[in-house]
Amino acid sequence: MSNNIFQNPAFSNLSPEKLQFLMEFQNMQKPSSMKDAAPFFMQSMKQAQTKGIQFSNEESSLLIEILKQNMSPEEQKKADMIMRMMQMRR
Repeated sequence: MSNNIFQNPAFSNLSPEKLQFLMEFQNMQKPSSMKDAAPFFMQSMKQAQTKGIQFSNEESSLLIEILKQNMSPEEQKKADMIMRMMQMRR
């Protein structure tokens, strides 16, 4: 995914710190399986939190879409299923 993800309205009023974090996240080497992606995502969110950065649900969903780019269609389906289950728990 190119930088056009930042044209999404969810990213229109980001603080410079959050924008920098998102750009770094986008450029990271991401796992290609859901088994590895979940811990990677959680660790990334912990790092953001230690920097005082929190993401809205919409921003988090877009971050997950970035993660899914390197996954096979089967792994993407697993990610979608896990996301649906998480949303049901809210």
